[in-house]
Amino acid sequence: MNTKENWKEIVTVIIATLVLGLTVAYKDNSIFYYAAISFLIIITLNVLVKKAVGYYFEIGVRTKFWTWYQFGLRKDWHFKKPVPMMWLPLILVLFTKGFFLWLGILEFDVEAKTERVSRRHGLYRFTEVTEWHMAWIATWALAANFALAIIAYIANFELFAKLSIYFIAWSMVPLARFDGAKIFYASRAFWVIAFAIAMIILGWGLTIV
Repeated sequence: MNTKENWKEIVTVIIATLVLGLTVAYKDNSIFYYAAISFLIIITLNVLVKKAVGYYFEIGVRTKFWTWYQFGLRKDWHFKKPVPMMWLPLILVLFTKGFFLWLGILEFDVEAKTERVSRRHGLYRFTEVTEWHMAWIATWALAANFALAIIAYIANFELFAKLSIYFIAWSMVPLARFDGAKIFYASRAFWVIAFAIAMIILGWGLTIV
C-alpha cells in the first residue's frame, strides 16, 4: 500500500471516529470527547489487527467506508457510483431522536501481496484470497476488540467497554461487506456461533452502566 492510500485510510479512521462519537453523544454532549477517543482506540485496534493477520496470510488489507451500490435483486439495479454511507449513523440518530444507534460504517478490502502471488508451492500453491482468509481477518480483529473491552471493564472504564461491545455487535451484522458478512459467507455455521457469542456479549454490554 502506498503513502497516499495510507493517508486515506488514516483520514477514514478519523472521520469514522468523529461520526460515531457524535452519534453516541446525541443525548449527552458531555461524553463526546470520551466517546471519540474511545472509538479512535477501538477502530485503530481493529484496523491494526486486521493488517497484522493479513500480513500473516500475505494479504493486503485496506479499511474504507461502507458504500451502497446495489438496491435491487437484478444485477442492473444499482447506482451509477457507490454511495458512501458514512453519515447514516448521524441521520438515523437524528430521525429517531437518539433511540436507534447505528455503528456500522466501515468495511475492508483485501488483495494478495506480491510475495503471495509469486509463490507456487507448498502451502501457497493456492494464491487467491479465499472467503476463509477474510473471515479469519475479521474474526481476530473483533476478538481483539472484545479482549480490550474486558480489560477496560476490569479497569473501570465502563463506557469504553460498552462502546467496544456495541461496535462488535454491529460489525457482526451480515450486511454488505461488514465483518459479519465476510464471516457469514465463509461459513454460515461459524457465523451463527460467532453471532450468538456477540449477542451474549451485547447482553452483558447492556447491563454496564
